[in-house]
Formats: sequence, structure tokens, C-alpha cells
Amino acid sequence: MAEIVEITDPADPRLRDYRDLRDVQLRTQVETAHGLFLAEGEKVVRRAAEAGYEARSFLMASRWLDGLASVLTASDAPCYVVSEALAEEVTGFHVHRGALASFHRTPLPSVAEVLDGARTVLVLEDITDHTNVGAALRNAAGLGVDGVLLAPRCADPLYRRAVKVAMGTVFSLPWTRLPDWYDALPSLGAAGFTTVAMALTDDAVDVAEAVAGVDRLALVLGSEGHGLSSRWLETADRHAVIPMTGGVDSLNIAAAAAVACYVARER
Repeated sequence: MAEIVEITDPADPRLRDYRDLRDVQLRTQVETAHGLFLAEGEKVVRRAAEAGYEARSFLMASRWLDGLASVLTASDAPCYVVSEALAEEVTGFHVHRGALASFHRTPLPSVAEVLDGARTVLVLEDITDHTNVGAALRNAAGLGVDGVLLAPRCADPLYRRAVKVAMGTVFSLPWTRLPDWYDALPSLGAAGFTTVAMALTDDAVDVAEAVAGVDRLALVLGSEGHGLSSRWLETADRHAVIPMTGGVDSLNIAAAAAVACYVARER
């Protein structure tokens, strides 16, 4: 059972996992170096624990202890109980969802493991916004995608903001990073997947047409600013668009992923 420890000093070194959470650059360096990630909110903390991640510690106001009692009972990690004002001082923001937890990261699966038995995968290239990555993973999980592959420069799905937006689905949906960016799409083709790149190109067809009749499908999406790289556009099997009206040419990456995943599910 977790040891309940009351802390009143914001400089207490035991709170180091939770410092300066609004500083993205600092936090990504700290979390990578120490092999940790943070979960925010009762539901997300519970989902991380239920997915088998080992807690390093918990941080919460006393009023949240009852809601996470079963998680705390099953863990040996310390639970630091602080005032809401102290939590805000340490983290740099109002912890309105009440609870935070620091968890140990686990090794990512191989690409082959993510693809094993998968019929539909989402492939993301250079999407650096954590909110968009989290939303894309949540959409993928909810719309029947079997796994997600991320290019090396994509934002970290286990960064707190991404986890929060994904509502913890990042813990249950298989995902990993692609070790070989250059030949990523040809490698998917060799594994039996048809790669359909969402892109505003002259030869792009309606996404419903592009995925029709495809057995194993890889939906490929790039960043909002520059879209997919020329290499990935050249090596994709097909190019597809979401038909738009009103003079709008495209959707936010998370919205586009949702539409594409829904259409893929309907095939």
C-alpha cells in the first residue's frame, strides 16, 4: 500500500518529478533522462496503473485520496499529499483534475510487434504538437485503429499534455517509433500494408475511394504546416484527401485523423 506523506515545503526534493510542468523543453529532457512520464487526473492515473505501469509516486490534495484508494492500495509508491496552492506552486499550473502521478516508462515495442495482426495502422510524420498527437491517438483508439507508428521527430505521446488529451488511451493502444524514417513506407509495403498518404496533391482521390478494398491499411498523416515530406509522398502507394467545401482546403490534423480513421473503419 502506498505510504501517505504530507508535504508543506514546495522545495522538498521529493517533489522533483512534478516541478515546472509548463516548461515543455525542460520537462521533455527531464522525463527522458529519468525514464518517467506523468499522468494527470483520476481517470488517467487509474488507466496508467491498470495498464501495468509502475508508479514512482503520487501527488494530490487530500480530497482525492478516496477516489484513488484502490490504486494507492495496490501500489508501494509514496503518495505526497499537499495543499492545492502548494501543488500549483510546484507544478506551475492549477491542478484542476486533482491528482498527478509519476510512472516509470517501459521499453517501446518493435514495429513488427505493433504490426503483428494489425489491419489498420496510423502513421504520423513530424507532428510536434503534443495536443495533436494525443488527440490523434485518442481518435485512433476510439475508431478501431490497431496501432500507431510515429516518425522520430513526432511529439512524445507520453508527455503529460498528450496523455491528458488522449484520456489515457495511449496506455492501451499499441504504438512505437519508427527507427528508419527514410524507408518507413516501403517497409510497411513489404509487410503487406497499402500506404495511403493524406495530402493535397494533384493525384489525390477521396479517402473513401483510396481505402476501398484495402486489406491491411496504413493511413499516413503529416504536420499541419508543411504536410508530408517529399520522400513519404513519393513512396506512398496512394494519395487521398477529405472532400471539403466552403473554400476550406483541409482540417486540423487531429480532425483529419478522426475522419480518415472513421472512413477506414467503414471499409
